[in-house]
Amino acid sequence: MLEIGSVKKSYGDGAARVPVLRGVSLELGAGQTLALTGESGSGKSTLLHIAAGLEAPDSGAVRVLGQDLTAMDDSARATFRRTEIALVFQQFNLIPSLSVAANISFQAALSGRVDQPYIDRLVQALGLADHMKKYPEALSGGQQQRVAIARALAAKPKLMLADEPTGNLDEQTADAVLDQMLELVSLSDASLLVVTHSPKIAARMGRTLHLAGGQVV
Repeated sequence: MLEIGSVKKSYGDGAARVPVLRGVSLELGAGQTLALTGESGSGKSTLLHIAAGLEAPDSGAVRVLGQDLTAMDDSARATFRRTEIALVFQQFNLIPSLSVAANISFQAALSGRVDQPYIDRLVQALGLADHMKKYPEALSGGQQQRVAIARALAAKPKLMLADEPTGNLDEQTADAVLDQMLELVSLSDASLLVVTHSPKIAARMGRTLHLAGGQVV
């Protein structure tokens, strides 16, 4: 599902160039879950962005579903993300002019995978049923995070990439969110890569990799 081979990434120019990833490799198969842990600045989020095709590595290979993301142009990567990859980042990136209901179904509609009964189940599980006609500005941060997660799950992606997906949620809601993510993996043979500082979340994943100094240790 996901193959990352010897990926390196630096930022800056010349002598001021700072290496962030120093030859990271990992594999994630269908139906597998992986927690990526490490201190702030260890390269976790950068690796997640590269896995999603949002950033290009300086060197190394990135394959999703056998497709080489580094060989695609920006348009091809965007199309591929829309249909095969779901992203849950700390920024909600909700569309302010759309209702909660429209935001949740947005990516599923783009990828032609609207399954309304499944979306209804997500809405109930994530406690969003009373907010469907509202707009993002009327929601709290935690509610917006739940909408972003529901949107990602609604598209039934084959690969889900999540960066601290429960950081703005209370413990009960965080558990419900993880339950839904893991259920998607179980039902559709999808794969889940989660960047987290939480030992509790990491313990629920199939395995854990730790990044330190831009390397897997």
